[in-house]
Amino acid sequence: MMNNTNRSREENQRKKESTVTSLDSRFNQTLKNVQGLLKGRSIPGKILLTRRSDPSLQELSPEYERSSSFKDAGSSDRMTKEVEAILISIFTHHCVSLLKNFMEEVQSTSNANKNTNVNKLTTSTSNIENTSKEVQKSAMGARATDSARVMKFTKVLSGTTVVLENLRELAWSGVPDYMRPDVWRLLLGYAPPNSDRKEGVLRRKRLEYLDCVSRYYDIPDTDRSDDEINMLRQIAVDCPRTVPDVTFFHEPKVQKSLERILYTWAIRHPASGYVQGINDLATPFLVVFLSEYLEGGMDNWSVSNLSPEKISNIEADCYWCLSKLLDGMQDHYTFAQPGIQRLVFKLKELVRRIDEPVSRHVEEQGLEFLQFAFRWFNCLLIREIPFHLVTRLWDTYLAEGDALPEFLVYIFASFLLTWSDKLQTLDFQELVMFLQHLPTQKWTHAELEMVLSRAFMWHSMFNNSPSHFAS
Repeated sequence: MMNNTNRSREENQRKKESTVTSLDSRFNQTLKNVQGLLKGRSIPGKILLTRRSDPSLQELSPEYERSSSFKDAGSSDRMTKEVEAILISIFTHHCVSLLKNFMEEVQSTSNANKNTNVNKLTTSTSNIENTSKEVQKSAMGARATDSARVMKFTKVLSGTTVVLENLRELAWSGVPDYMRPDVWRLLLGYAPPNSDRKEGVLRRKRLEYLDCVSRYYDIPDTDRSDDEINMLRQIAVDCPRTVPDVTFFHEPKVQKSLERILYTWAIRHPASGYVQGINDLATPFLVVFLSEYLEGGMDNWSVSNLSPEKISNIEADCYWCLSKLLDGMQDHYTFAQPGIQRLVFKLKELVRRIDEPVSRHVEEQGLEFLQFAFRWFNCLLIREIPFHLVTRLWDTYLAEGDALPEFLVYIFASFLLTWSDKLQTLDFQELVMFLQHLPTQKWTHAELEMVLSRAFMWHSMFNNSPSHFAS
C-alpha cells in the first residue's frame, strides 16, 4: 500500500514538473519571438528612415516618446539604434505582461498541488494535464487557454456591468472557446454591458429578426422585385461555395440558415445590398454561436438535431453581429467599394515604407495591389488562412472596435511581408499565382500570432503619423 502511495506521489510530482516545464517552454518561445522581432530576424525588409522633409517619422504615439536626438541623427547607424530603442519601448510592457502571466500560472499550479489529500491532488493534476493538452491544440491560441487569462476573463464578465475597455484588452490576444459567444456579443454592442438587461435585449432582437424573415424572406417570388429575385438567386449560388474546405458548411440546413441571414441583411441595407464576400463574413459568427449548442470539433457537427427555436436564435445572433460589424465599414460594400480601394492604397504606401525592396519589385513587375489585396479586405482574410484560425483572428478584429478598418492595413501588411524574400524572386505571373494560393495550409497559431505581433508593432510606430501614407 505504501509503495503504491509513493509511486502515486512520484507520478503526480512528475506531472506537475512536466506542466511547469510546458509553461516555461511556451514562455521562452514567446520571448524568442519577441527577441526575433527586436533583432530584425522576423521583420521583413527594413523601416525606411530618411532625412527628407517628411514629418511622418517625426511623430509616434504619445505612449512611446522618442528621444530628441532622433531628429538630429546624422548617420544611418544612429538611426538604427534609435529604431531599436523604439521597438524595445514598444515591447517592454508586452514582455512584462507575459512574465506576469507566466508567474501567475506557475503559482496557480503550485498552489493546486499543495493539498495533501491524495484524491484532490489526483483531480488537480488531471485538470492541469487537460489544460496542457488544450494549450497544445491548434484550435485555440495558447494565451487564450492560460488559466490566469481565463480567470481574468471570468472576473471581467462576472461584474454587473462589463467594462468594455478591459474586455477589449483581454480579447485582443484571444478568447477562450466557451466564452467567445458572450464576448463577441459584448464587443460588437449587440448584448448590453449591463447583465440585468442582457436577456431582455437578446429576446427582443431575436424576435425582431424573426419578424424580418417572415416579412422579407418567407414570401413568394411574386411579391419580390426583379432585383430582389436576382439577389436571392446570387446568394443561393454563393452559399454552397462558402468555406468549401469545411464539410459542415455543406449541410443543406446550414446553407439555408446562411441564405436567410444574408438575404435579410441585404434587404435591410439597400445602400449596398448583397455583395459577394459578405457570405464569408457571416461564417465566423455562425460557427461561434453554434458552438453554444454543439460539442466537439466542427467536423462532427450537425444541426439536424437542433430545434427550430435554437436555429432561429443562432441566425438572429449572426444577423445582428454581422450588421454591427458592417456598420463600421459600410463603404466597403457600396457601389465601387470605395472604402476597400482607399485601404488598398494605404496598404501599398505602408508596404513601401516598411519594405521598399518588395514594394519596388512588385511595382517593377507591373502588379497592382488591388489585384490581390482587394479580396483580403473584401473577405477579411477568411479565404487566405485555415478556417480553424479564423475565430482567433476575429478576436483581434472585434477587439479593435471602430478602429478595425485602419488596423486591417497593418495586419495585411504584416501578412504580405511574411513572404518578403520569396516575393522578390517571382515574376509577374508567379506573383499572381503565389498570392492567389498562399502557402498557409499548415499554419498554426504561432504564425498567426507573429503576423499580429508585427501589425501591433507597426501600428504603434505609425498610428499617430498618418502622413506616412502620403507619397
